[in-house]
Amino acid sequence: MSAPGSTGYPGRVTQFSSDAPARAHAFTLSSADDGLAALGAWREYPRVQQPVWPDETARAKVFDDLRAAPPLVFAGEVDVLRDRVAAAARGEAFLLAGGDCAETFADSTADRIRNKIRTILQMSAVLTYGASLPVVKMGRMAGQFAKPRSADEETRDGQTLPTYRGDAVNEFDFTPESRIPDPARLWRTYTTSASTLNLLRAFTGGGFADLREVHSWNRGFTSGAGYDRYEELAGQIDKAVRFMDAIGADFESLKVVEFYASHEALLLDYEEALSRIDSRTGEIYGCSGHFLWVGERTRQLDGAHVDFMARLRNPIGVKLGPDASVDDALRLIDRLDPEREPGRLTFITRMGAGKIRDRLPALVEGVRDSGAQVAWVTDPMHGNTITSSNGYKTRRFEDILDEVVGFFEVHQGLGTVPAGLHMELTGDDVTEVLGGSGEIDEEGLTRRYETLVDPRLNHQQSLELAFLVAEMLSRR
Repeated sequence: MSAPGSTGYPGRVTQFSSDAPARAHAFTLSSADDGLAALGAWREYPRVQQPVWPDETARAKVFDDLRAAPPLVFAGEVDVLRDRVAAAARGEAFLLAGGDCAETFADSTADRIRNKIRTILQMSAVLTYGASLPVVKMGRMAGQFAKPRSADEETRDGQTLPTYRGDAVNEFDFTPESRIPDPARLWRTYTTSASTLNLLRAFTGGGFADLREVHSWNRGFTSGAGYDRYEELAGQIDKAVRFMDAIGADFESLKVVEFYASHEALLLDYEEALSRIDSRTGEIYGCSGHFLWVGERTRQLDGAHVDFMARLRNPIGVKLGPDASVDDALRLIDRLDPEREPGRLTFITRMGAGKIRDRLPALVEGVRDSGAQVAWVTDPMHGNTITSSNGYKTRRFEDILDEVVGFFEVHQGLGTVPAGLHMELTGDDVTEVLGGSGEIDEEGLTRRYETLVDPRLNHQQSLELAFLVAEMLSRR
């Protein structure tokens, strides 16, 4: 058991001060133009998935406003997370990232933010017990307001308009006015992200994350119809919590948790404007979020996104689909992690349940044999998207689970470390993914299908997945 006030991580990892987390690193961030000028080099590279802003003067004004605004995250928090990711890559922790496919301004309410945080805390409590490891908790939150799209335009009933690219760019309503990219929405992305982070820090630092409370939520879940198979594991956790209470464990230290914000660094105007220099070291931090990733559609080695991300000090991720080659992976490592620094680079695989067992082994072997120290995380959502017979974009819970199982099987067979899960989920009782113990069928999709982009696991499905993964982890 960890000493009172500790994080539960190995002692070599920087301890996180719950009352002032930025103390882990001197607060000396600057937006001085001279040091950040190199970041603008991305504009000289091939660019994809970037909106065409109709008014350059308006874009430049918002850029300047963002450059002058306070950072959303701090260098000290980012440095601690890099250590946490390194621990996950070594098998000393487990990373759980979850949240919306694409956040919206309208849904960034206190209740919905609380429900997402609650779901991730519940999942992490179950996974911590199953893995006997601390869980690195990360939300796809406070910045996930843009999404890459497969086409630049969308046609309905003979009318063709620009594609909806997320609330950071344009509106979902299918009208010419709504679909015009508006740079003012980047400023609203910043202010909404700031308010989300305020709530996130309040919830996770103010007692909402108390282990005893989180466990009581999970007991309520397992007592519901269809979830009785998880009662045994919930009972074991209950016994462990009561044992800790009986021996006088310091539950005060368990009321506060580390919780990090992540998103895809898609809109480079926004990411550049929110980058800051740590004047103590001269290094550049992306201060829009703690963990940033490059998507499958934007990971071109000669592209703008990879060039931009290579210049940041943050821990970063790269999505790898079923067509990613060993050469792709090794060249990305050379470009993004030339020093082979633990915690710097995470590969987030999105293969699909039918392909992961065939495609993933070669990638993992090639990276392992190169000596690189990346964290391997599975995204079992994006490779399993289908269209239901009644026209809904959806996924099957059984496919999502099967890809997770395949991910663990591959790493077990190779003797490598499955470092974490990257999920699209919500804390609400939506009906967007088929199956699960709730037995959502195609007709059920019509009841509460709310996503504007990709289907998400609901609260019950997320917890069910956590219990199933915990069972796998406990058998390792």
